[in-house]
Amino acid sequence: MKIGVIVSKFNYEITEKMLLEAEAVLNEKGINYEIERVPGAFEIPLIAQRMAKTGEYDALITLGCVIKGETDHYEMVCRACVDGIREVMLENDIPIAFEVLMVNSIKLAEARISRGKDAAEIAVWMAECQI
Repeated sequence: MKIGVIVSKFNYEITEKMLLEAEAVLNEKGINYEIERVPGAFEIPLIAQRMAKTGEYDALITLGCVIKGETDHYEMVCRACVDGIREVMLENDIPIAFEVLMVNSIKLAEARISRGKDAAEIAVWMAECQI
């Protein structure tokens, strides 16, 4: 089994901790994985698509953090990220564990760092799912 992990550099202090949580699960289970970093959540779908098209991965994990500011930028980035990842998953028939946090404050993001662990567990479970 091989898992692709895409992690946003934006809000690095959150996303790197999420990545550590995901890696702990993958390492514990002996899962082979590859990490790709992108500038922000907006870029996640493109790299997810590229990784999915290789056929090398049994599942993908997407990790990011978007914190609401004072402009409409938050809504646009969140919508593009969600829609893009869903499209990649369905068009390429690959499970994608979606853990791009979309929160109102850094405090709320910090409280959800464990979602990196959850993402890894979901990705492994979905990759093993034989339908």
